[in-house]
Amino acid sequence: MVQAKSWILLKHFDGFPKDSDFELKVEELPEPRDGEVLLEAVFLSVDPYLRPFSRFRMKEGDAIIGSQVAKVIQSKNSAFPVGSHVVSSCGWTTHSISDGKDLTPVMSDWPKDVSLSLALGIFGVCSLTALYGVEEVLDLKEGETLLVNAAAGAVGSVVGQIAKIKGCKVVGSAGSEAKVAFLKELGFDEAFNYKTVSSLEEALRKASPDGYDCFFENVGGHFSTAAIQQMKNFGRIAVCGSISLYNDTTPQTGPYQHLTMIIKQLKMEGFMQSSWHVFKAFGDVLPTLQFSLQRQEALRKITTQIRV
Repeated sequence: MVQAKSWILLKHFDGFPKDSDFELKVEELPEPRDGEVLLEAVFLSVDPYLRPFSRFRMKEGDAIIGSQVAKVIQSKNSAFPVGSHVVSSCGWTTHSISDGKDLTPVMSDWPKDVSLSLALGIFGVCSLTALYGVEEVLDLKEGETLLVNAAAGAVGSVVGQIAKIKGCKVVGSAGSEAKVAFLKELGFDEAFNYKTVSSLEEALRKASPDGYDCFFENVGGHFSTAAIQQMKNFGRIAVCGSISLYNDTTPQTGPYQHLTMIIKQLKMEGFMQSSWHVFKAFGDVLPTLQFSLQRQEALRKITTQIRV
């Protein structure tokens, strides 16, 4: 018997999550049945989407949702041999049993000098989200100007680098001078600390006086209002996140941007990566999407930061 330690949602969050909202639960797992595998967590992912998703995808007493890289330690499923690694969506738990249907194998020839944690980042959901937003939602073209907020994050930093590979001007905002310096290292054309500028509107104008063709939105709130005002005619906006709202106890209200969107004929589209299954086993492109070799190679040019 193996003991699984799982962080569970003791009660739904009210504002910022508190220690008292969580509880560590220990339970014994049964032996895997035919077709099942026993997994041991190697890396867990803590992502901003967990905060809003906890409200409608979890009930009190459930294990915290999320992805992990896990090692197969027992197997009665020939597709997942003992010692192999997988990406699983089993959440914040040390051990779990799976029938394999929700598992994605990590490449057997994964380079030994590359951390498996990258299977949750640059070779995982973060990059898929960035690619989906840039390629399908925004349809970003060479020579266009892209604005990204929360640009030093796992998704935003990849968005900006993909845009640079495509030959675009990229402007990013972040919440510290260290993050701004990181954006400059990544090759962003302009970057600023939204917390220290005297005027967000002026900072956006200074970074791109001609406005923005595309906006990859991760924040919401006042930033969204200011950015929409500075979009070019026929601009496109991909709404990936709204982190400024996640911990609100009272819903934010206006100002509302309908008139600006009508006059400028803007397109705004929300999206979720889960509706766009691009890769199998971290790199094999689905034939129906007809992605070029150049786009596959782009992922190898991306820089990332790991915090473990």
